[in-house]
Amino acid sequence: MQVLQVSAEMYPLLKTGGLGDVTGALPDALARAGVDVRLLLPGLRPIRDGIAGLRPLGEFVAPWGLHMQVLYGQWNGHGVYVIDAPALYDRPGNAYVDADGVPYVDNHRRFAPLGQLAALLAHGFDARWRAQIVHAHDWHAALAPAYLHHTRRHRAHPAGSVFTVHNLAFQGLFPAATFAELGLPKVAFQMHGVEFHGQVSFMKAGLHYADRLTTVSPTYAREVQGPEQGGGLDGLLRQRRDVLTGILNGVDTRIWNPATDRLIAQTFDARRLARRALNKVALQRHFGLARRPDALLCGVVSRLTEQKGLHLVLDGLPELLARGGQLVVLGNGEPELEAAFRAAAQAHPRAVAVYIGYDETLSHRVFAGTDVTLVPSRFEPCGLTQMYGLVYGSLPLVHRVGGLADTVVDAALENLADGSATGFVFDRFDGAAYGAALRRAFALQARGAEWRRVQRAALRQVFAWDAAAARYVALYRSLLPAAHETTRPSEALVPERAVRR
Repeated sequence: MQVLQVSAEMYPLLKTGGLGDVTGALPDALARAGVDVRLLLPGLRPIRDGIAGLRPLGEFVAPWGLHMQVLYGQWNGHGVYVIDAPALYDRPGNAYVDADGVPYVDNHRRFAPLGQLAALLAHGFDARWRAQIVHAHDWHAALAPAYLHHTRRHRAHPAGSVFTVHNLAFQGLFPAATFAELGLPKVAFQMHGVEFHGQVSFMKAGLHYADRLTTVSPTYAREVQGPEQGGGLDGLLRQRRDVLTGILNGVDTRIWNPATDRLIAQTFDARRLARRALNKVALQRHFGLARRPDALLCGVVSRLTEQKGLHLVLDGLPELLARGGQLVVLGNGEPELEAAFRAAAQAHPRAVAVYIGYDETLSHRVFAGTDVTLVPSRFEPCGLTQMYGLVYGSLPLVHRVGGLADTVVDAALENLADGSATGFVFDRFDGAAYGAALRRAFALQARGAEWRRVQRAALRQVFAWDAAAARYVALYRSLLPAAHETTRPSEALVPERAVRR
């Protein structure tokens, strides 16, 4: 089975969030399951410079006339196609925004080629390898199913398509005028296509045209079918619920494993839990916090955005400090939240520490050294942070939504009694519910033996990528040969006519 994974980022080459972690780990798990998996990535500088031995494979032309070279190489045993287009990708900032944090106005041009080339790779662009399944991740790659749909014609065995929603809040919306630059037939710009309230929606393209849809947790698959978290696309998702599946993300234990992690001060596991305390001391020392082994040390590793519920953390900070707790924050995002956390650290330098930015090594040390990982998100498609907290024994405190609901068991009395408790869960998204969960954390910490039992239960949690990969493989197999009829589109696509080899 030949599967093409299409995404805008991949750890460790490029990571701005959980998407990079997922697309960095899933290919290896698929390969272990016997899949011949290749990757398609944009030629952003960290990606292009991080893959040694890239060589030209061919050229294709964007609908607006830009000639782009396709490079091919190997990464971790997988074939990788990279779109080499310096005019699109050699820019300051990160993959999506400029140095001031403003999205690039031509992001439709920057990411449409991912979908265009994905379709070409399913139709023979590489004479030595043809994708049987195209698996597109999030809005950046979401045009791939649309290009495939409109180029299938009467092919005997057209490639199947899978589209995974990592976060429905980011939809890739662009003015209607940009549709002319995508090379899709005119019929695609309608309600049953890529049009969304008079705009072009990359996300809607994936949701409408893909043969199979997945989200990154079972609970999120249900939530997006309702108006609260459906982002205006809940009606479409309800219509397509028969092909919608929630598959929980995994944790790459080669990278996230406290028993072998060389980035932390002291390795440990459930059997050697006492050694974990050295990581707390090291973290307090690193940030200049009071070295108090009895303090409930809470950690935030997150984008600092409203979605993440961090105003609850700020509002609850006085009580946390009054009870003798400490807080470490690692992340960046909205200027107001950054400023508020900085102010808290300046006011309480021995109890609050803030690192604005992202540091992969430091993130490992935060999970290994904190007692509680705070993830009070308003919504959370999957969340990897709480999983990292669990496998490092930093008990997650979470809002019961999305993947948080699927992975954390509240330390209620009945769950403490049967040994299933792994963290603290609150239901209402407000300060009172958050505060009650925080007080439960303080109360449990005071009962040392029970606290350690819950830590051990958390450390024994298994979020294997192999389990997720097996579900994806079953999904791919359901499309071999593609279980749909193909019809000739009303117009041939510009991308297919514009190949230069």
